[in-house]
Amino acid sequence: MRKRVKTVQKKCEINMRIRRSHNKMNDYIEKERELPIKKSVDVLVAGSGPAGVGAAIAAGREGVKTLLIERSGCIGGMSTVGLMSHFTGTVDCKLYAEVLERQRNEENRDKAWEYINPEALQIVYLKMLKEAGVEVLLYTMIVDVICENETVKGVIIESKNGREVILAKRIVDGTGDGDVAAKAGVKYSIGRKSDGKMQPATLMFKVGGVDYERAVFPGSFETLVNTAKGELQSLARKQLTAPMGHVLLYRTSVPGVVTVNMTNATDIDGTKTEDLTKAKIETQLQTSEIVKFLREFVPGYEKCYLLETAELIGIRETRHFDGEKVLTEDDIRDARFFGDWVVKGAYFNFDVHNLDGAGLDKTGAQKHFEQKNGYTIPYGCLVPKKIENLLLSGRNISGTHMAHSNFRAMPICLATGFSAGIAAALSVKEDIRIRDVDVKEIQKIYSE
Repeated sequence: MRKRVKTVQKKCEINMRIRRSHNKMNDYIEKERELPIKKSVDVLVAGSGPAGVGAAIAAGREGVKTLLIERSGCIGGMSTVGLMSHFTGTVDCKLYAEVLERQRNEENRDKAWEYINPEALQIVYLKMLKEAGVEVLLYTMIVDVICENETVKGVIIESKNGREVILAKRIVDGTGDGDVAAKAGVKYSIGRKSDGKMQPATLMFKVGGVDYERAVFPGSFETLVNTAKGELQSLARKQLTAPMGHVLLYRTSVPGVVTVNMTNATDIDGTKTEDLTKAKIETQLQTSEIVKFLREFVPGYEKCYLLETAELIGIRETRHFDGEKVLTEDDIRDARFFGDWVVKGAYFNFDVHNLDGAGLDKTGAQKHFEQKNGYTIPYGCLVPKKIENLLLSGRNISGTHMAHSNFRAMPICLATGFSAGIAAALSVKEDIRIRDVDVKEIQKIYSE
C-alpha cells in the first residue's frame, strides 16, 4: 500500500510539469537546472566533415585555442564515415592539395589521386588536427546555442557526461545542415525555392570480390555501358525498384573492392530525425537488391558481395541560409570573379540529382553545364546576416538551390571551411567583429 502511494504521488508531480490542451498531452516542462561550464575557447568548430576539419586546422594553425566537436565517433563526416568514393570537383586551395598529398603518403602510393581510403583519410585528418593544436571532442551533440542580443556566446552540449556548456568567442558551423546557425536564429529556406523539395539521400556502400580485369566503372549518370544483356543504365531503370535506377561504380585503392553509389531515398528532410531514420532503413534494405543486380547484369561483378555500408547517410541538401551575399548559379556559370573572394578556383558541375527518382534532375542543368573555368566565392557567403560571432562553412553557406549543387562538393566545402577558420582566428586575435575582418588578410593566408 505504501509503495502504491509513492507511485501515485510521483505521477502527480510529473503531471504538474506537463502542459495539457483539450485533455491532450502537448509539452513536458523540463525542470530548470544549472549547467557546468566545461571550458572556454577562442574558436569552436561544429562538425568534422571536410568543412569543419578545414576550419579547425586553419584556426589552430593561426595559434588560437580551437575545439572541434563531432557527434559521431569518427572524424571526417561524409568523406570518411559516409564512405564517399572520391573527391568530386576541385578547388585552388593549399589545404586541399595538402590533404591529397598526405593521403598519398599515408597509403604509400606513387601519386596522389582523388579516390578516398576512409581509414587512411581519418588518420590524415587526425594528424593534421593534432599538429595544429586542435582539441577534438567526439560523441558529443550540440543541442542548443547561447545567444544574447543576436551575438553567439557559446553552445550547450550533451554527451555521456550529461549537459554542459562551452563558451566560445567565435563559432564556425560546419554541420552541413547548419544546425548551429538555425538555433542561433539565422534566417534560412529549405530546399528548392519553388516548392521546398530537396535532393535525394544516398547510403554509400562497398562490395568485394570484383574482377577488376573485367569490371566496368560507370562514373556518371551519362556513362553508358553496353553489355551482352543490354545497356546498364537502361537495365537499372527496368530491373531495380524505384526510386533506384542508376548505376554508379567507383574504383578503390583496395584490390577487388568497389564503392557503390546506387541507393536512393526521395522526399527526405535531413533536418528531421524521422526522415533520417526512414532514409537509412530504406537505403540499407536497397543494398541487397543492388548486389543481386550487379551479380546478374554487370561484367566483373558476378561474384561480388556486400562488404560494408556507411554509418552516415549522405544528405545532399537541406537549409540555405541568408548571408551578407548569396552565390547564384549565374555567378558560377559565368565564372564571376569577386574581389572579396575567400575561395578561388572552385570547379564542379551543377550536380542536381533527380528530386523525384533516379538519375539527373529534369532541368538538364548538369548536361548543359559548359563553364570550364574555376569560380570564386565571396566572403559574404560565409557571414550570416545579423548574427554576430558566427560563420557558415561547407554546404550551408549562402547560395541558391542550383549554386548549392555545385559548391557542396567536398573539396570546395573544405576550402570554405579553411577560410572560415582563418577569418574566425583573425577576428579573435584582432578583437574585431567577424564581418569586419580584412578579406585581404584571409586571402594572404589562404594563398601563401
